[in-house]
Amino acid sequence: MTSAYPIPVDELADRVREHARTLGGWPSRNQVMKEFRVGGPKAAAALDALRAVGFDPTTSGQSTERPAERPALPLRAVPDVAEQSPAVDGADQGEVSAREAVPDLLADPDGLDRGAGAHADHGEGRSAQVATLADPGTETGRVSRWPLLLIAGAAFVAIWGGWVGLGELTGFGPIRLLPGIWDEFVINSAITLPIGMEAYAAYALRAWLAPPEAGLSRTARRFAGVSAIGALVLGGLAQVAYHLMVAAGMTHAPWQITAAVSCLPVLVLALAAALTHLIHHSEVAR
Repeated sequence: MTSAYPIPVDELADRVREHARTLGGWPSRNQVMKEFRVGGPKAAAALDALRAVGFDPTTSGQSTERPAERPALPLRAVPDVAEQSPAVDGADQGEVSAREAVPDLLADPDGLDRGAGAHADHGEGRSAQVATLADPGTETGRVSRWPLLLIAGAAFVAIWGGWVGLGELTGFGPIRLLPGIWDEFVINSAITLPIGMEAYAAYALRAWLAPPEAGLSRTARRFAGVSAIGALVLGGLAQVAYHLMVAAGMTHAPWQITAAVSCLPVLVLALAAALTHLIHHSEVAR
């Protein structure tokens, strides 16, 4: 399985059926996940569907399935062509062939209402759909993302400056990372505040808002959401504290703020390690 598209449960069940006959017994959920590269819920659903219809893999190809009880495939009822296709150019409705109606049904599997006369100009409709697939931005009205560059740039300057300024007011400043080895290698430790806090906030937000296909556990999502909101709130409070102290002409932060800011790198490290562990545990559980 190398397709980028998820396999439907009914198709997966058919493949699991053949695989079980080859094995001569029921494969485990983990075997199905590994063999067909699917998640745990889908593998369990395929096995449950086969058991529900009475499939027995030990019958050497002789299926004991009850055809009447097989789960119905998600087929769409095809309406009568004569009822939906009005007369076109004076042609009688009864002369409309199923061969002319099939392309329209395939082109519109969701059963959208095309309105009167839709079958008469189905060629034009298919052309518009092909154009939409070729250039999604022209027909779907997709919003351009380039303004995000301006927003991100402005936020970066303001947030970076606030964190660095707050760090300098609370004792962060130039330090030699390799004393005695490379004395000229000096870095301002105040930059660790914006890098750590804002990077973690973005990381936690991404985990919190990940699609269901990511397979994150409820615990991981809850931890990511709470910690992301907490990191953003702390970032906002830090910006407020810095600008208030600058407006008041203070050159040193109060000890309470200094103590809180000095603990932030340790807090960020703990949160990032915990969230990474929860995400990894979710991936292993799949």
